[in-house]
Amino acid sequence: MKYLLILGALFFTTLVANAQQITAKQIIAKSQEIVRGDSHEAVITMTIERPKYTREVKMKSWSLRDELALIIIMAPAREKGTAFLKRYAEIYNWVPSIERVVKLPPSMMMQSWMGSDFTNDDLIRAASILEDYNHTLVGEEEVEGVLCYKIELLPKPDAPVVWGKIVNWISKNDFLERRAEFYDEDEFLINEMIFSDIKKMGGRTVATKIVVNPVEDEGNTTTIIYEDVKFNQPIEESFFSERNMKTIRP
Repeated sequence: MKYLLILGALFFTTLVANAQQITAKQIIAKSQEIVRGDSHEAVITMTIERPKYTREVKMKSWSLRDELALIIIMAPAREKGTAFLKRYAEIYNWVPSIERVVKLPPSMMMQSWMGSDFTNDDLIRAASILEDYNHTLVGEEEVEGVLCYKIELLPKPDAPVVWGKIVNWISKNDFLERRAEFYDEDEFLINEMIFSDIKKMGGRTVATKIVVNPVEDEGNTTTIIYEDVKFNQPIEESFFSERNMKTIRP
């Protein structure tokens, strides 16, 4: 019995040690894999609130790994058919009203996406949160009563990123992102992002509501609601084309 207790204690100690050895990058990778999978298809409603008005945008998105993404606007009518395509390091915008494809330069990544508090980079993920940043586990904190890993992301030298620093809070029990803060190059806080309404969707447990609050713009907020999500659906790289930007209508 004495030896069994010793072995049990050693086994428990090993488990604890292994759990403590998880790196910040591994935590981020696991969190990203949960919400993306190898492929990802979603129907999303985005509500933009301003002191004098509120407007709603409905869209459908597809992604394959971290390199390919397509977003097509479904409503409102005046913007229906507008599309955004990411192919590796290049991002394109199809504007039906002028029947023209516009390639977005890096200088536009910090600009507002569809008039929201998201940037072009936020929605299309021009930068890779895994490859373009160095990740440091700086501690643990509670977010809405949930114990989270607190991770600081600083851009690598010459990385094509728009943020000077990102801080993520990822829950320890399910590796879901619960909060994020985005700082400029001078480390001034610009946006905070809150993830909530955790529920089962597409066979996975995910946050179905994301709220962005720009820190210095009181009364401004943008809310994204995932109405439907499907993971790991068969999809070819050829789907992410300029032709499909112009022709696919969800």
